[in-house]
Parts: sequence; structure tokens; C-alpha cells
Amino acid sequence: MAKLIIVSNRLPISVSKDEEGLHYAESIGGLTTGLSSFFESGDSLWIGWPGITSDDTNEDERGQIEDHLRQRDYHPLFLSEEEQQNFYYGFCNDTIWPLFHYFHLYTQFNEDYWQSYQKVNTLFADAIGQIAEPGDTIWIQDYHFLLLPQLVRERVPEASIGFFLHIPFPSYEIFRLLPWRAELLRGLMGADLNGFHTFSYAQHFLDSVRRILGYDNKLGVIQAEDRLIKADAFPMGIDYRRFADAGDLPEVRAEVERLRAEVIDRQVIFSVDRLDYSKGIPERLVAYDHFLTQYPEYKGRVTLIQVTAPSRTGVEQYQQLKKQIDELVGDINGRHAFLGWMPVWYLYQSQGFHPLRALYEIADVALLTPLRDGMNLVAKEYVASKTQGRGVLVISEMTGAASELVESLIVNPNNKQQIADALHLALSMSRQEQIRRNRAMQARLERYDVRRWAEDFLESLAEVHSAGMSLSVQILNRESEAALIEAYRRAEDRLIILDYDGTLVSLTDYPHDATPDEDLYHLLTTLVGDKRNQVLLLSGRGKDQLSEWLERLDLGLVAEHGVWIRPQGGEWQTIEPLDDNWKASIRPILDRFVERTPGSLMEEKTFALAWHYRRVNEDLATVRAQELKETLLQLTANLHLDVLEGDMVIEVKNVGINKGKAAGYWLNEKPWSFILALGDAWTDEDTFSVLPESAYSIRVGLKPSLARFNLESPTDVRRFLTRLTQDTIKRPLLL
Repeated sequence: MAKLIIVSNRLPISVSKDEEGLHYAESIGGLTTGLSSFFESGDSLWIGWPGITSDDTNEDERGQIEDHLRQRDYHPLFLSEEEQQNFYYGFCNDTIWPLFHYFHLYTQFNEDYWQSYQKVNTLFADAIGQIAEPGDTIWIQDYHFLLLPQLVRERVPEASIGFFLHIPFPSYEIFRLLPWRAELLRGLMGADLNGFHTFSYAQHFLDSVRRILGYDNKLGVIQAEDRLIKADAFPMGIDYRRFADAGDLPEVRAEVERLRAEVIDRQVIFSVDRLDYSKGIPERLVAYDHFLTQYPEYKGRVTLIQVTAPSRTGVEQYQQLKKQIDELVGDINGRHAFLGWMPVWYLYQSQGFHPLRALYEIADVALLTPLRDGMNLVAKEYVASKTQGRGVLVISEMTGAASELVESLIVNPNNKQQIADALHLALSMSRQEQIRRNRAMQARLERYDVRRWAEDFLESLAEVHSAGMSLSVQILNRESEAALIEAYRRAEDRLIILDYDGTLVSLTDYPHDATPDEDLYHLLTTLVGDKRNQVLLLSGRGKDQLSEWLERLDLGLVAEHGVWIRPQGGEWQTIEPLDDNWKASIRPILDRFVERTPGSLMEEKTFALAWHYRRVNEDLATVRAQELKETLLQLTANLHLDVLEGDMVIEVKNVGINKGKAAGYWLNEKPWSFILALGDAWTDEDTFSVLPESAYSIRVGLKPSLARFNLESPTDVRRFLTRLTQDTIKRPLLL
């Protein structure tokens, strides 16, 4: 039976050891908390480090730990002290963490760290390989395992593999600083689905893949060799009901009463963070100091409770950060405090669930201003806890959560005046406005909780894995061809969909050289002449050229990859209203590339522009094509345009227009008893994707495809079509 295997750095249970023996405790963290409830409801296994090194335990103790944890379907993987230091504290937290959070000056590019990172990822891959089976789903979590998807793919090729990054994926300009950037991307390319908290993170990943590995994508889907790899956004949720319902717990009520007695009638601003430079705690304290200066009427009426959980206390950088925070708190309290009032309550300690939930409840404002944060689940927990509707969230625009919690007050964490003004607005906001904002966010959070997040990811993973498995190269052999021809002969009404360039004629250096020859005219005439046939020619060429070449044939025509359609005997029409005003800004770019690239040329169509480079020197073509794609993608980002890459051609056209959409005009005409489609390019995959299961589809060229079969060349296509129609052909074709 297929199972789900979750892989993370830490297991949901941490093991420790003292003189009394081994101890087991639930791990603290958004990931383990979020996935635990989902994990326990199905046939699942969880692989991770148990929190204790192999150097701190003997063989018998490790056996006890394994026996204890495997009763709960946890599979511990032990690391040595050196591996843990170089892997986790080294590459993960001194290389990946600062760089992906845009603190590149803090990043350590250490070869020993990299070697350890590779080793630990390989150890995890070996462990997975021992228990995973072909039908299993393997879900790999976070930046500790960027190499792992491909390592697992090599061991379990048929498994469904997903990866989710819980921190930001940086822009290409930051990511490219890594000496091992290509290796990490190749590792992620082993996953069927790469998940990120926000769309921008997914786009940064796709941009780096395109620039570093050379793989383009179409709507977030990369076709690499015989697989599809998808990147998409899945904003992680929380266990909403746990926080919403916890207000009635006796432990929470007691803590709330204690806190209210302490703060009396003052308004409370609340912040909670792990001690880390990415959290922006010093900047927040400076902004709060500025708020007290700008709005002195709040002195004595408001208190900031700053909770900071200790983290990496042995690292000098973090020691310096703690010292800076201590000094800022002391300075603010020293300058603004008076008898009976302390501006900042600073708690340098971790908080359990009940005290934290109580703090959420009493806080009038949550001030969460990281300089960079993948999601920030604290913001969602705060909103979920405001069951009475009162309370205001002030959140940094640099968090993933800001794109979801749009009713909050969103600020730049480096703008102290903006934060001060946001605090003033939050503290003076009417009760009705607070409730309106919170109810909207709560409805969203309750609907897309952590369980729905996990289900959404796994459903998408299953879909992309299934689509990727359907890509294949299957030569149309004699047996399959005979079955196809027999189905063709028996059918009463047939739809024949044909691409032109690369399918019916060979690709040429100059587009106008691919004029139909007499043999092709004869073949098409034969197909059209059979009253049971409806022939549709789908092309990327312009409508005027298709009309000139094929006017004498009674067939359906589609031009410019789906922009124009002409039913049999009808007039040309656009599939939807379009404009070509964008050409004025794109044409000069293509002209410049033609000037700079000997052998290239630009083709203008009514609603498309194409840059052809078949006659360009191979090395120069590679450089220029990549440069042009990057330029066009930047220019067209907000113009509702698609940039398509074909066989030695790059084309710009209106978004949402494709051959599959145009083919639907004929496919929906009636329930055809026989459908055949042939094409040679990525654009023809859109046609193959909309065909019914009973249809016959053929990709020209030995490339993986959604098509059922492959033929090697246009010559093979003509021979096949000749055999298909041989009962009605009056003379043999000379091919």
C-alpha cells in the first residue's frame, strides 16, 4: 500500500539524555506542529534527526530510541556531533539561512560546510531509499535538504517527490552568490513539485533555474528530459481551531487574569520572535522609541511586551545581537519611564502554548516587523486568537503572511515613521473597524488552515506527478499504426489536426522557404476530399501566408498559434478581442537583436512578433537567445504577454492564446468518432492536452510528450498519412 513519507531536519519528538536516562519531549516549531495532526491521520512515516547525536549515545541507547520512536512511525536518523555542527550550524544556518534572508554579508562560504551538507543529504537519501517504494509519496521539508529530491529520485525513480521551502527563496542576484548554486538547483529539480509560501518566491526559483540551468517554464511548469517539474505557491496555514478555541481553557483564563492585573488599563503592544537578525528586533525598538517621541500622549498609556526566545546563544553574532537589544531596551526605559510605568517589558525566554495564547488575547496590537520572513505564523495565530474581534495586526511587508493578511496594517520594517504612524492608527482604531478587519482575515485563515495547506500541496503533487509520468517517447510501430488505420477506416466522422512547420514540412533557415510542394498539396487534397474528414491545419504562421499557400484547399486554418481561426469556407476571425499596441515597445528590442546577431531575422504577424535564429552561429545563438528571453520576460511582466520559445525561434504574443484553445473550436463542434493530431513543438502540447482519451496524438521528433506516439521526422509523417489514406489516393507520392 502506498504511503506518505515526511522528511524534515527534526522529528516531532526530541530526545535528550541526563544521569537519569533518556527523555522524550514534543518538538517546538511551526513545521512539526503544523504537520503532526495531518501526519497522524493517515498511513505515514516521518524521517528526521531525533535531537541527540550518535556521539552522545551508545548502541543500546540508539536501539531504545529507535524502538520507542518507531512505535509512532518516526524513523530517527542519527548524526555525529561533527556532522551536526557543520551541516546544521554550518551550511544550513551560516550559509543558506543568511543568504536566503538577504543578509549576504553574514554568509559563510565554507567548503567543509558544503561537504558535510552533501554527506548528510546523502545519508537521508539512503535512509529513504531503504523504506520507500515506487508508489510512495515523499514530502521533503525545508532548506536543510535542497539536494535531497534528486538524490531520492536516483534511488526511487517512480516515487512522487515533493519539496517545500519554509523560508524565502531569494532573487537571482542574491542566489547566484552561492558557489554551489547549480548543484542546489539540480537537487530541487528532482522534485515533481517545489512549493513556496508566496508567488514571488516561486518566481525567484523559476528565474534562477532559467538563468543558471537554462530551463524555461510555462505557467510555472518546467519540462526537463522526460519529466515535468512544477513550482507553485502554497501559503502555510495554522491549526486555526486550536488557537480560536483555546480561550476557554482554564490555564489560559488564569494567565489572562494574571496579565490583566499587571497591565491594569494600559493598551498592550505585543511582539514575539526568536533571537535572530532577520526578525528586525532592534529596528522595531527604535521605531517604538520614535513612536513615543512623536506621540507623547501615549506615555503611561501603552506598554510594549517584547518576547524573545533564546537562539544559538553560543554564537558570537547572536550574542552581539542580544547585547544590542538589551541596550536598546535599557535606553528606551531609561529615557521614557516614570514611576508606575515601564515602556518596554522585555522577556528573554521561550513561551509555552498557554502563556502565549494569553498574550495574544490581551494584546491590543501585535507588532511583527521582521526584515525578512518566509511566512510568519505568529501573525496568523494572533488573528485566530482574537475571537472577540478586537485587536490590530501591524505586520512587515517583508513577510509571506502580508500577502494574505491584507486587512492588517502593512509597514516597511526599516521605516520608523511609518511604523510609528501605524501604531497610532492601530491604537486609535474604532472597535467596529477592528472587528471588520479581523473577521475577514479569520474567515480566510479558518478556510485555509494547516490541514488544507497540506492537502492542497499533496493534491497538486499527485496531479503533476501523474502528468509527468504520462510524458513518454513511444514510437508508432506497425502494430499501433495498424490499429490506428483500422479505427480511421471505420469512423464515420473524423477530425484531423495537423501542425505545419516541423510536421508536414521540414524546418528551414528562412520561414518563407517552407512553401508547400506539390506532393503535400496532393496529400492534403486527398485528406480534404474524403467527405468523412474535417481537416484542421494549426500553425504559428501568419494568416496571410497560410491563406496564400492553402487558399485552394477546403480546410480549417489556425494562424499565429491560435490568435486567428478560419472555419472551412468562412472568414478569418480572432478567437477573442486583442490589441497590438504592445508591439511598439517590443519591436525595437527585436530589431536591436537582429542588428547584433548576424543570421537572425524578425517576423511580424498581426498579433505576434518572432525572432528567428536558425542561421546564427551555435555558440552566439545560445548567448543571444538567453539574453533576449531575459530581456523580454522583464519587459512583458505587466503587459499580459507570453514569451514562447520554439525550435530556434522566440515569439511574443498575447497571453492565454494557444493552439489547444483554438482547437477547442472544432473539438466542441460534435462528438467525433475519430480524432488524430500531429505536431512537433512545445506549443503543440497545448493541443494534445485538450484531446479526449480516445484521440490519437503523435509528436514529431523523439522528445517526451503528452502525445501517445512519436514519429521521427516530417518524412515519416507524410509516409504515415499516405498509408492512412491509401484507399483514396489515385497515384503514389514521390517522397
